[in-house]
Amino acid sequence: MRFLALFGFLVIGTMSSAAVVAPKVVIVAMFEPGKDTGDTPGEFQYWVERLKLEKVYPLPSAYHDVRSNADGSVIGIVTGVGNTRAAATLMALGSDPRFDLTKSYWLVAGIAGIDPADGSLGSAVWAEWIVNGDLGHEIDPRETPADWPTGYVPLRKSRPYELPQDHDDSSQVFHLEPGLVEWAFELTKDTPLKDTDGLKERRALFTGFPNAQRAPFVLKGDTLSSETFWHGKLMNAWANEWVKYHTDGKGHYVTTAMEDIGTYQSLAWLTRAGKADVRRLLVLRTASNFDMQWPGATAAESMFGEKLTHYSGYIPSLESAFQVGNRVVQAIIADWDKFKVEPPVVKQP
Repeated sequence: MRFLALFGFLVIGTMSSAAVVAPKVVIVAMFEPGKDTGDTPGEFQYWVERLKLEKVYPLPSAYHDVRSNADGSVIGIVTGVGNTRAAATLMALGSDPRFDLTKSYWLVAGIAGIDPADGSLGSAVWAEWIVNGDLGHEIDPRETPADWPTGYVPLRKSRPYELPQDHDDSSQVFHLEPGLVEWAFELTKDTPLKDTDGLKERRALFTGFPNAQRAPFVLKGDTLSSETFWHGKLMNAWANEWVKYHTDGKGHYVTTAMEDIGTYQSLAWLTRAGKADVRRLLVLRTASNFDMQWPGATAAESMFGEKLTHYSGYIPSLESAFQVGNRVVQAIIADWDKFKVEPPVVKQP
């Protein structure tokens, strides 16, 4: 009987081990306004439908269940909006014994606001630096000293952009693997992106901003991760300086989003626990809206003239995220024997 019991344990153990899913790529979306398929799409729906992520793994400790394709090479999840939900959801996924994520690549593919000085609606932006836009000190603008450019002050500093800059463990800034980011950019930089009459009409308002008036294109640029949906030319100026300050001038602000600091932090700690490899993280943000008003308009007119799922660039930005991101997904899968061992790297020019 003891032999039979031991034999049964071995069989169950073997079956359990065989059932572990070891995806090559994890798709990370942040929101889905309705169902995962068949209705108004969010960041997840095109991935689910086009890559046939039809198998569902319930994950009650996270915002959303996990979805997988038939062979488990690609899984995807929706984190929920904001750094807090992103971190909690990915920690839940990374700690789940049903998944072996130690060799997985992580592709964040979501929409963002874009600086009209750098890009246009529907454009796709690969980030190398992620900067926290929430961590700091703040004085109401009505009480900000007259000689300060902003009332937002770096953590543990006494005035805006005070030097020397502190490099501590406050999760203020994260640097993705530059060679991997460059590889993704070089692979996708010529991807044709959808243009529409709505995009043309909106970008025509941005006179004096040549990049904003371009058809959608792929570029590199860094992202500011903040749970406050800010807007306007003064906030845009702050974002540019904030990213420049926290990256010692190495980063260049292009997109504003909400979740990427939480995503990186969770993967960094999962890496420390031997459950993931944060070196394999890529962040792709696509422009659904501009982060400031066009010449002659107010920030309020610009910010509230459009709503989520009705932005001029909303559907094109979702399409861009899939078209650009999927080229990376398919390249990783096609060359898995090599990329499983070591991430692809292209030296920056």
